[in-house]
Amino acid sequence: MIRRIQQDLLAEGVAVSIAKLCTWFGIPRRTVYYKPVKAAPKVDPRVAELIKKMIEEEPSFGYRTVGWLLGFNKNTVQRIFQIKGWQVRKRAVGMRPRIRAVPSVPAAPNERWSTDLTRIGTVKDGWASLALVIDCHIRELLVSDVCTSPWISLTACSSRAGARRSGWRDDLQRGPRGWP
Repeated sequence: MIRRIQQDLLAEGVAVSIAKLCTWFGIPRRTVYYKPVKAAPKVDPRVAELIKKMIEEEPSFGYRTVGWLLGFNKNTVQRIFQIKGWQVRKRAVGMRPRIRAVPSVPAAPNERWSTDLTRIGTVKDGWASLALVIDCHIRELLVSDVCTSPWISLTACSSRAGARRSGWRDDLQRGPRGWP
């Protein structure tokens, strides 16, 4: 910039030294005379070709994965990515559009139930299973049962408790192994 100003002034017939122009513009003289000594970055074409082939096969791979798979230093691979403009872009942070979830709200009792089965350690019987059935409309516990059999399932435990609640005979609800 200073040299161009000096040439323009010289073309108009005014001779001004670079030192005087630098003083006028408040720029250090060494800025005008500076020549960069750093060489342009060099990339080995064989290494770049291997990296290019890898990221064409798997575009989601970043420099660390490519470096590890090819056996190169990750810093070298990252430098080649940056020089060639192959950098994998980071995903945007924040909420992404999703499918709008519609809550499932039952309109009346006995439309939808929620069940749960948990294991409880007991002193006498070892492990016991606690089964719960809750009506989702009225949020009321319909059935709860504690079963001490190790082979019990949620279905068997809750159906056994439901049968007891509705007045069915419990001996009709035996499973394949004979447990109540």
